[in-house]
Amino acid sequence: MLIQDTIFKMFYKKCICKMPHDTPPALYLTFDDGPIPELTPWVLDILEKYQIKATFFCVGHNVQKHPAIFHEVINRGHRIGNHTHHHLKGFITSKNTYIDDINMCQQTIENEVYMNTYLFRPPYGQLPPWWVNEISAQYQIILWDVVSFDFMQTWSPQKCLSHSIKSTKPGSIIVFHDNIKAKKNITFALPAYIEHFCNMGYAFGKL
Repeated sequence: MLIQDTIFKMFYKKCICKMPHDTPPALYLTFDDGPIPELTPWVLDILEKYQIKATFFCVGHNVQKHPAIFHEVINRGHRIGNHTHHHLKGFITSKNTYIDDINMCQQTIENEVYMNTYLFRPPYGQLPPWWVNEISAQYQIILWDVVSFDFMQTWSPQKCLSHSIKSTKPGSIIVFHDNIKAKKNITFALPAYIEHFCNMGYAFGKL
């Protein structure tokens, strides 16, 4: 095991990066940064086509701007997670500001649907390890073991797909993004990724 893996597990042991290996094997699609009208409805339609439920880590500011799309995510049976209100970077933000922003997102979600979410994902995966205990007292922190890099403008859709497939293992938590930067890559990679693993007998679940 690499020393960085040991250090990561030491400081982030309360965070979930991967789910247990099920039989049949299952994968867990997650979508960060929405909801937005330019992409989230398309993602929902693709998931419905394959009868898949997933988890959407929503930015509170986007929930406020697009409440109808947010409600559609819930109405279609998907799970909601907190992704801060303003998509903050944890490594350059004070702890108090960051936690206030998480709480603002939580309040926005509660105001819209009269429910809370116990799932939280830090934007960019940036979470100082000395904040983990405090945040995990209220939320289950969800990271990932596969990032699609759909937001990478220098990557082709084919490269995004190939990387995602090669990185996936049973129980993987996969990150895609319903944001504008990802549109070129996700519209090619997501349905092809789902097709590939459906043909291999994998199930898909929400967290």
